Amino acid sequence: MLPRWLVLRHYAQLLLLLVILVMLPSSLQAAAQPQPLQSWEYRWGDSPSDADGRPEWLLSDSTGWQSIDSPSNPPGRDGHEHLWLRTTVPAGDWNDPVLFITSINLIGQVYLGDKLIYQYGEFDDHGKGDFAGWPWHMIDLPEDAVGQTLTFRFYSYYTSIGLWGQVQVMERIEVLKQVIHDSAQDLGVSALVLVLAILATIFALIGPERRGFGSIALFAYASGLMLLAETPARQFIADNPLAWDTLRAGSYYTLPVALGLLLSYWLEGTAKRWITHLWVIHLIYLVLAIGLVQLGMVSLSLTFPIFDVMLAVSLPVMLALALMRFQRLTLGQRLLVVSFTFFAPLLLADMAVAHGFVGWRSVPLSYGTLAFSLANAAIFLWHYRHTQQQLATANETLEQQVAARTADLDRLVQELEGLSRKDPLTGLHNRRHFDTAFEHQCQRVKQHASQLSVLMLDVDHFKQINDDFGHDAGDAVLVEIALLLRRNLRDSDVICRFGGEEFIALLPATSLIAAETRAKALLTSISNQAFVHQGAPLRKITLSCGVATYPDHTQDPKKLLRLADEALYQAKHSGRNRCVVWEDTLEEQGFMFGKQQPQ
Repeated sequence: MLPRWLVLRHYAQLLLLLVILVMLPSSLQAAAQPQPLQSWEYRWGDSPSDADGRPEWLLSDSTGWQSIDSPSNPPGRDGHEHLWLRTTVPAGDWNDPVLFITSINLIGQVYLGDKLIYQYGEFDDHGKGDFAGWPWHMIDLPEDAVGQTLTFRFYSYYTSIGLWGQVQVMERIEVLKQVIHDSAQDLGVSALVLVLAILATIFALIGPERRGFGSIALFAYASGLMLLAETPARQFIADNPLAWDTLRAGSYYTLPVALGLLLSYWLEGTAKRWITHLWVIHLIYLVLAIGLVQLGMVSLSLTFPIFDVMLAVSLPVMLALALMRFQRLTLGQRLLVVSFTFFAPLLLADMAVAHGFVGWRSVPLSYGTLAFSLANAAIFLWHYRHTQQQLATANETLEQQVAARTADLDRLVQELEGLSRKDPLTGLHNRRHFDTAFEHQCQRVKQHASQLSVLMLDVDHFKQINDDFGHDAGDAVLVEIALLLRRNLRDSDVICRFGGEEFIALLPATSLIAAETRAKALLTSISNQAFVHQGAPLRKITLSCGVATYPDHTQDPKKLLRLADEALYQAKHSGRNRCVVWEDTLEEQGFMFGKQQPQ
């Protein structure tokens, strides 16, 4: 294969040459039109040499020469590998004449009169030689060439022998311009297909349908490189015909493998099995043919006829199987099958021209490759649009999911927050919540010059309830007291279980008289309540209560908790089941916060 750096360097030179040729002034154009060579004669075999080593047939006027219309594949080959052709250089007003030949099968020499002016390939002592590739040829002609005899000597073990394509005298500049003109479309399509191959490779690496896009990428690489290797301008990029033809052969032989991989991925059942067998056979041939050529065991030219026979059978079978199941394919798959159906006849036509089954003509393989490229471009655009829609949908769904999860987390946080601030037994707020609420109420009453009362409550002789009836009964009493607190106090009041059998209530915007009245009513309600546990009546339950109010008792609302606790202690100490309002005499009597209270 050709080194990448060499291809890139000469590709830049090719572009520069193209610009120069396009900008040439009309005064440098040819003075005469191209003149095809006519009046051909041929004879089979190889010429003996005279004493000076010159071929005797160059000056021979013997009857061994026969007329022929075309310099390609004269009749009566019958296994001959040597051929001689001759004609006359046509007249013309030439400035810089050259003989332009599309291709030589396989190696040859060109004589003007008895002088060797050109040789392609190496001849051994037996007049034979190895295949050297199929380039085009531009042979310099001297000024006195008009009217002289041109004689061609050929050696070929290929299916074709002689000259192939165009054989005409032209101006050198016209040859270069024709090569550029004939290559422009192929180069453009090849570049487009190779870009699409890269895109398909990217989709194969990151997309969900890796095998499908991988097969498309392989077909695109093969067709793009084959087109590049066949374009006449390849000789401006790198003058190595055999390397170019090896690249062309490898790319050409890969086409049915890529097509088979793609179709076998789409199809099912019998069609899938048949196509799989076909592409595997082609893959084996690809590896064997190129491998043996690289080892020097087989001539590259001999691998083409065998492959062409295989392709002439397998390609119609593959497409027929695909078309039979056309309705089951997706829109993108149908589009590619249609492009293959357009491409296949062009491949077969090019094959027929190459082997001389039809007269020489230019087969526009680039049209088939372009159709395939456009089909791929349409599929890529659709796939990109579909992918973007899926991403947009996924993003929207993800945003919704994130929003839903965030809401769930917020609810969970709120629930956890609520659980962290509630007493699990009674359902009342706990000490943690009370501290926050009390701080808030203290700030509020200062700002709004309002009143705030605190009720500190404790269950009388609660330890005896646990001892006499068990802790389950004690818990049931606490739950029932919590229900009575809720019923007798307002919704705006903050009721908390302060710890053990002790409760506390914050009464916002409540005067001392109103707080004492509610406390006494609450104690009366509880003392009149008949407590029952598991069907068994409990003894009478009573509460003691201490009351303190801001600003009646203190100018610092934060001291209310201590004052209410001192009042509760006094209620316990003075007989229980009563409500005591804090007053200065309590502090004078030495009732301090934190003393052990009687049960």
